[in-house]
Amino acid sequence: MKSKEYILYLKKLKREKIKIYGLQLLILVIFLVSWELLSKYKIINPFLFSSPSNIIKTIKNLFLNYNLVEHIFTTLYEIFIAFILGITLSFIIAIILYEFKTLNKVIDPYLTMLNSLPKVALGPLIIIIAGANTNSIIVMALLINLIVGVMCIYNGFNNIDPDLIKLFKTFKASRLTTLFKLTIPASYKTIISSLKLNISMTLIGVIMGEFLVSRKGIGYLIIYGTQIFNLNIVMSGIIILIIISFIIYKLVVYLENKLIK
Repeated sequence: MKSKEYILYLKKLKREKIKIYGLQLLILVIFLVSWELLSKYKIINPFLFSSPSNIIKTIKNLFLNYNLVEHIFTTLYEIFIAFILGITLSFIIAIILYEFKTLNKVIDPYLTMLNSLPKVALGPLIIIIAGANTNSIIVMALLINLIVGVMCIYNGFNNIDPDLIKLFKTFKASRLTTLFKLTIPASYKTIISSLKLNISMTLIGVIMGEFLVSRKGIGYLIIYGTQIFNLNIVMSGIIILIIISFIIYKLVVYLENKLIK
């Protein structure tokens, strides 16, 4: 049976959560109303910055005449494939580097150099090798999210309490047992943080790839809007990307809560 103090504590947490959501919603409403009014009275340039009402009309038009659903699902498919590949390879490579310290010392400077390299510079080479298609977009996203994911997960492995590792060695646990019973479970929070970082990097990579080669997707719509000087399409594409990133972030947070429990 729950104590009276615990019930009051839960009610306090609930009120705090409602307060936070209310303030977030208020900020959003104030921003949208201000944007609409500033655009309507031409305090800001409506051609450059559009307005919420024009964006809603443009999104409706994109649904009716430009098959927006197909563009959204194309981008989501590319994000999903690049994200799954990125986080899987990041996890495997981080484990290998953690278990083989000498290998990590050898390739660490190369990882740093590759991470600092602007991936857009590799765009023409990627297109030549993978072709001007979805493969190039996925490779571009993978190049952006992979090294960041590896470094994030590897650093998480290295931050495990040394005393716990000594305890496992004392009981003569094998490297495999230590990995699956200590290293990975103790790094859940770092792995989740890597997921959040990885999904944002993947989204950036996919949009950059669509800018270069795509004939479908939200990135293509943004480029198309720029080419015909229809900035309503550009702003609509940006808003759709914000919504997509928000939904994906919430899914990762939901996964985080499940894993931490």
